[in-house]
Amino acid sequence: MTDHILKKVGFASFIMMASVFASRVIGVFREMAIAGFGGINTGVDAYQIAFILPEILNHIVASGFLSITFIPIFAHYLALNKKQTGYKVFSIIINTFGLLLLFFIIVTLIFAPELVGLFAPGIKDPEIFALAVKMTRIIIPAQFFFFCGGLFMAVQFANEKFFIPALAPLIYNLFIIAGGLILGPFIGMEGFAWGVLAGAFIGNFAIQIIGARKLGLKYYPIISFIHPDLIKYIKLTLPLMIGLTMTFSTEILLKFFGSYLDQGSIAAMNYALRIMFILVGLFGQAIGVASYPFMAKLAQQGKIMELNRLLNKTLKFIFLVLPISTLFMVLSQEIITILFQRGQFDAQATMVTAGILPFFMIGAFAFSAQNIVSRGFYATQNTIFPAIFTTACVIITLPLILLFMKTMGAKGVALGLSLSVMIQAFILFECWNKKSDNSGKNSVYRFSIKMIPISLFIGFILFISKYGIQILFDTSGFSGSLSMSVIIGIEFILIFYMTGYIFKIKEILILYQKIFNLKIMPKN
Repeated sequence: MTDHILKKVGFASFIMMASVFASRVIGVFREMAIAGFGGINTGVDAYQIAFILPEILNHIVASGFLSITFIPIFAHYLALNKKQTGYKVFSIIINTFGLLLLFFIIVTLIFAPELVGLFAPGIKDPEIFALAVKMTRIIIPAQFFFFCGGLFMAVQFANEKFFIPALAPLIYNLFIIAGGLILGPFIGMEGFAWGVLAGAFIGNFAIQIIGARKLGLKYYPIISFIHPDLIKYIKLTLPLMIGLTMTFSTEILLKFFGSYLDQGSIAAMNYALRIMFILVGLFGQAIGVASYPFMAKLAQQGKIMELNRLLNKTLKFIFLVLPISTLFMVLSQEIITILFQRGQFDAQATMVTAGILPFFMIGAFAFSAQNIVSRGFYATQNTIFPAIFTTACVIITLPLILLFMKTMGAKGVALGLSLSVMIQAFILFECWNKKSDNSGKNSVYRFSIKMIPISLFIGFILFISKYGIQILFDTSGFSGSLSMSVIIGIEFILIFYMTGYIFKIKEILILYQKIFNLKIMPKN
């Protein structure tokens, strides 16, 4: 049974990884457009600050968790062949929380200046502050479309349909780019903000309605504050609303601490964070989204041992992020040069951003792993513990982030955030193991211990190779950086594969089989 589920997870993961990969590629083009237009100047800082309140509002109504909390409830009705009842529950939730969200949107629009000042207290330049407030008011209404779209996507995920939801981030990013390129020459960074609003409406709302309606979605204009499933949804979602999750806290803290640093620090840290999130998206996010409906079904059926098996196998693939992270560290300057160094983003901006990137890459595997482990708790409808735990970890590590910020600046903020999520991922996994009696946890630890020295060895070889051939290329420009990246990248592909073959690491070999259709397996 579990093998069949693993195959379905693999297929769903392929769809989501393809979507996330395409989304991350387009997301990189989005950041390239922003970097070329604004560099690491004050306008980009204001644009990033403008996302603080929308992200908080998104978090308050838990639209980012709709799939996590709504899927188990809706999947229960699907299992009982009571889809129409499930749609009534869907309607009650979207109507009740939709009205709540509209109220918060209005309040935020009115008090935007005061709220921006609260969450970015280090901003002293009135021009940056005014621009941040203006763009905040443009972006805020997009949260209504994210909320509704999240429920539409949850319906599709519960029915094991992934294609149309996979289009949402692609369309969203394309509209941001279009908004900046078309409107930017006339209204500056505000063009990107209007692109956010348009992308949220088309990609996360309009298209998702079509996908949900294809599955027979029914909408009922009903509101009930006492429906048992609404109460259950609130109980599941409330901890997530008040809890500080990994991505949410990282985004907010980056901007909070960055507001006290030199102008452009927020922009530089954000560019580096987006590159790190490419790996997190490909591994943690894509695999997590694809595997979660299956985790929820196993939990509903009480098959905790099979859920553990699925979780452990998934985590082993997550640890493949480690050696890939070393590749990004070795090529940090070249990657930044290739992606961003053009227009207003000059060589100095490249040097600043490239110096920050390795400190985010240190935590890439932990960001991915925490994404997976937390879904184990969510699948068993335990949202309270992860919320309390992650919030406590974030609060406890605030002095650590502050200390690193004072001693290392933006690099210190990146390092502090990485260490924070590493602590979260490790302790959260141990808590899961104790709760679920996960007898296979040692295999996960053995695999991670094996991958750490392998990653360091690969990184050392790549660094030596780069040092030896850098005399051949002028990596301060695009062509030299591209040539260096291609050579080192090919070397990494060969070394990584040979490592998997020699040490019989089947996760590496399976990855190569999926990507390159290789059939060679080591003899036992």
